[in-house]
Amino acid sequence: MAAYKHGEMDIASHEQTFAGFIKFVTRAIIVIVALVILMALLNA
Repeated sequence: MAAYKHGEMDIASHEQTFAGFIKFVTRAIIVIVALVILMALLNA
């Protein structure tokens, strides 16, 4: 097992991945809300 010392982990790649995930989820929610509104307008 590798010798791990608390506090030495580089989290830059984790932060980039999380930022990308948040951006994806935000865009997906916007698209879903737009589709629901469009469906409501076309079904009237």
